[in-house]
Amino acid sequence: MQTRILGRSGHASSVAIFGSYAIGELLQSDADAVIEQVVAAGVNHVDVAPSYAQAEQRLGDWLQRNPAHNFFIGCKTQLRTQVEAAAELRQSLRYLHLDSFDLFQLHAVTSMAELDQVTAHGGALDAIVAARNAGVVRHVGITGHGVDAPRVFLEALRRFDFDTVMFPLNFVQWALPDYRAAAEELLAVCAAANVGVMIIKAVARAPWGERPPTHHTWYEPFGSADVVQCAVDFVLSQNVTGLCTPGDAGLLPLVLRACAQHAPLSVAAAEALVQTATAHQPLFA
Repeated sequence: MQTRILGRSGHASSVAIFGSYAIGELLQSDADAVIEQVVAAGVNHVDVAPSYAQAEQRLGDWLQRNPAHNFFIGCKTQLRTQVEAAAELRQSLRYLHLDSFDLFQLHAVTSMAELDQVTAHGGALDAIVAARNAGVVRHVGITGHGVDAPRVFLEALRRFDFDTVMFPLNFVQWALPDYRAAAEELLAVCAAANVGVMIIKAVARAPWGERPPTHHTWYEPFGSADVVQCAVDFVLSQNVTGLCTPGDAGLLPLVLRACAQHAPLSVAAAEALVQTATAHQPLFA
């Protein structure tokens, strides 16, 4: 599995970052099997959150039984005040049996109003900064989704020197001119400031709409190996550190394989793929 440096953290993260929502609703034995699969694939970076069902407990149980394994662990909080976020951070450490986090992030900041809330005095960012000052957090990041994510994060980087960002990117979304322009600007700003970039929704094909979900994802994913490979190659051909694997354990092997087999797309090949996006539906429009 290829690795890339996660911005100024200096960590050589695998291009596949394990999205632990995939184990959040599994029995511990099944979760263990998924984690072992991820380890065998060469993944060394895990994304986890309190909102991912029982993912913290499942991962924490495995970590307690495998103390020699050294994942880079990024956790996050979706709570918005300093007091709430600080308490949740401590709870996450307990669930994961950790003394500190490699990365702790503001989670699901999707609008300017939410950005105002978390960056205000007494907001969640104050809790994370305090934890960093106390040596409990090494790096500070921000995550979010929605059509405004790139613009929100451009403003976030003006307000605070975040070490990482995590936002949606895929070839279907890239076909929207406004989204692409904002995403390209964000990627350029991150590169200039040595901010690590992690991508979510890399294999999203369309919203579920009124259809019953057939995967443990809140969007319809691409399911064929060849299209998943194209989608992964497109994302990893951008100036990013890596992509978070989707929250469906059945889809995980396809994405891990695609990340392991990644070959950069030429500019012409990437643009040709974007031209096929009209056959699908952007997740955020």
